[in-house]
Amino acid sequence: MKISELKAKQGKVDIVVEIKDLAESREFTKFGKSGKVANATAKDDSGEIKLSLWNEQVDMVKPGTKVHIKNGYVSEWQGELQLTTGRFGTFEIVEGGVDVKAKKEDKKKKIEKDYEEDEWEEISDEDIEKDAKSKKIIDEEVSDE
Repeated sequence: MKISELKAKQGKVDIVVEIKDLAESREFTKFGKSGKVANATAKDDSGEIKLSLWNEQVDMVKPGTKVHIKNGYVSEWQGELQLTTGRFGTFEIVEGGVDVKAKKEDKKKKIEKDYEEDEWEEISDEDIEKDAKSKKIIDEEVSDE
């Protein structure tokens, strides 16, 4: 399937596209759950289309990444076609994706480095035990009422 063949309200889309560009992601809350969404421009040799990326998909791609969307859905917003995996589709990196595991490890290392640089005060086991006991006392006081 090619981008030029896609039409609004079309389901069961099976297509491989390349990410041309990726907009900044935005966070949202819906029905009490938070999520992340970003718009990208996807292309193949027949044209371009807007691609909606949701949650972990946002972190998996960069310009140049090729993705395979299976059982995708095409909608139309403000006269422009938009492709998404929807509720039932799948999203698979074919080539050039972001190594999400390595990205998370890099973030973890940066956080650890920041902690080291901030000269955090060491907390002893005794301090932790005292804190736990004080919370237990507070919990007992609350439950006695």
